Amino acid sequence: MRQFALFLAAGLLPVVLSCPAAEAASAVASTNPAEVVARVGGADLTTDDVRAYVETLAPAERAAIAADPARLGQAVRLYLAQRLVLKEALDKKFDQKAATKAQLDRVRDAALSELYLASVVKVPDGYPSDAEVQAAYDANKSAFVVPRQYRLAQIFIGAPKGDKEDKGKLDAVVARLKAKGADFAAIAGETTDTPAEAGKGGELGWVAESQLVPEIKAAVAGLAKDAVSDPIRMEDGWHIIKLQDTKPAGTAPLADIKPALVERLRQAKAQQLRQAYLGQLLQKDPPVLNELALAKITLKK
Repeated sequence: MRQFALFLAAGLLPVVLSCPAAEAASAVASTNPAEVVARVGGADLTTDDVRAYVETLAPAERAAIAADPARLGQAVRLYLAQRLVLKEALDKKFDQKAATKAQLDRVRDAALSELYLASVVKVPDGYPSDAEVQAAYDANKSAFVVPRQYRLAQIFIGAPKGDKEDKGKLDAVVARLKAKGADFAAIAGETTDTPAEAGKGGELGWVAESQLVPEIKAAVAGLAKDAVSDPIRMEDGWHIIKLQDTKPAGTAPLADIKPALVERLRQAKAQQLRQAYLGQLLQKDPPVLNELALAKITLKK
């Protein structure tokens, strides 16, 4: 979607059986753990396989999949790609090479250490409390300042600079907008050159002032609520902007940022507990370093 210059791939693999995202989403929710979701390289991928794979993803990725089921299909395709790479590596006995074995041992040791740490260092379920969240919010309000925001709609008429200027369509649209009782959304739906916006009456939603290019920012700053700008010439064409509403700059309410703040506090607590646990281990079994030998090590750049 064009936003007036403000601002995985599916089908990568020869998947023999590739279910659409909606089917994949229903498969993960299925009560049949052995149901085949996809097949690649002669191997089946079951509901349980997909569920187990999703559990290995970062919390942000899992949240994105939960919010948009279409992402599940993308994640499954990426997993299938990894399975194909693994199959090819094993077929070529790449894992049997000495250098590969040594690196795999290091990766395994690091992964095992991380898994163990995650099992023994856990943030309590009740952390942070509402009082702790409020205290963190009050102490860091400057970090939660949001810029002025504008709720905008636009009509875009494509006419890249350098093309032979033909303002016929632009003049017709301006004339319609100036007519008594003009309906901006209806006119946008019929005339804007951005199909995605046409279906929404030119609606762009809320846009932070910092995201606006100077030409648009200057035009919007001079508009009253529900007013429509004169055509604004940009590199890609003409933009006619309607200011639907404004939110002044200010501190985001705690309710708006609480989930993100809670996650940030839990991550900080996890790191704190992790460092404390490692410190205890080092106290029990203090390491002894040969500083002279260490200083002689030359690392490759």
